[in-house]
Amino acid sequence: MSIQEKKFYPWVVVALLWVVALLNYMDRQMLSTMQSNIALDIPALRNAEAFGALMAIFLWVYGIASPFSGAVADRISRKWLIVGSLGVWSGVTFAMGYCDSFNELMWLRGIMGVSEALYIPSALSLIADFFTGKSRSLAIGLHMTGLYCGQALGGFGAMVAGTWSWQATFHWFGIIGVAYAVLLIFLLYEKEGHTAQKTTQGKTSEKKRNSESVVRSLTFVFGTMAFWVILFFFASSSVPGWATKNWLPTLFHDNLNMSMEWAGPMATLTIAVSSFIGVMTGGPISDRWVKRNVRGRIYTSAIGLAMMIPALVFIGLAHNAWLSILAGLFFGIGFGMFDANNMPILCQFVSSRQRAMAYGFMNSVGVIMGAITTQLLGGLAESVGLGMCFAFMGGLLVVALALQLIVLRPKYDDKDMEAVSTDNLTAENMEM
Repeated sequence: MSIQEKKFYPWVVVALLWVVALLNYMDRQMLSTMQSNIALDIPALRNAEAFGALMAIFLWVYGIASPFSGAVADRISRKWLIVGSLGVWSGVTFAMGYCDSFNELMWLRGIMGVSEALYIPSALSLIADFFTGKSRSLAIGLHMTGLYCGQALGGFGAMVAGTWSWQATFHWFGIIGVAYAVLLIFLLYEKEGHTAQKTTQGKTSEKKRNSESVVRSLTFVFGTMAFWVILFFFASSSVPGWATKNWLPTLFHDNLNMSMEWAGPMATLTIAVSSFIGVMTGGPISDRWVKRNVRGRIYTSAIGLAMMIPALVFIGLAHNAWLSILAGLFFGIGFGMFDANNMPILCQFVSSRQRAMAYGFMNSVGVIMGAITTQLLGGLAESVGLGMCFAFMGGLLVVALALQLIVLRPKYDDKDMEAVSTDNLTAENMEM
């Protein structure tokens, strides 16, 4: 028996990819926290508009590349996509330590956007294939906590840069990533049967997934009303998700008359810790509920969305520190419950042959919505106020919640089970 067939190996995959997820967010986040350190050597970064463009180029490239990366992951080995993307973005991180101009940083951030876009669709579809139903939400949720931890650790970039230098910080984290990519070559395995399809008799045929055209795959995915609803509530939740990442410290500073030295850690730690709690509770609840009711994952996700709605109102309008923290905790728990179930819900409506591509589109829309939201809130902060903007986001989630509960009615916990059931029925009819 090969190692990937052993019962414990799916959890090994989660553990291995957790570290990659951490590096994924940490490497992209370090630049924002080390702005003042880098600006001493690259004066162009002292200009807020230039720095904003540098941060935005990553989001736009990442968003545009995500659907294509998902389509590729459905057709070739996800192991090598993960290893390759980690190696490339880690190499880019290392190279950033040698930059001495703004243009060099721009080019490297663009390359990082492409390489990092290859990771999430590949990783989530790989985990989903190893966990066919049982513990799927918990496994994906655990992986997502790596992203939260990477975001939190990336916030200490300035501290590390102050101890050594920003160049050394980029160098060492780049070296760590490349070394880990080499380790994954020997420890990470692709799920057997990923590149092959099944015949009605259950035997693996020689027909490869890449024989299914991208156009046909797109037709399957976008021809399903459920996918449009999933895409809408994923995009809707991305609006407050990115708003809390980029603007919550400023909101706490304004509403609570608090210095940024305290507002920043309070905002990031509140959301990171509570999201971790949400993932660790929402995953097991979903995995158990779906055994009794096929809509259990949808109901768990809906509870998370419902928690986020009043939390956003109180985050935006509260002027009391304890109430703001409580609202932030409520939002984070709800977001974690929601986040842990996005891919599992997608698996109920989309075949494993198109999941990476489908999630790539979701990831793309979510990131683009984040870029638009970040810029839009900057313009509305003075005219409308950040607090009112956060409160209005709750209204958007009300629409998403209603569509989720009304439209999403899966037949199975895994779309592939429907195909197997149909094949078995066809075989029985032929025998008769």
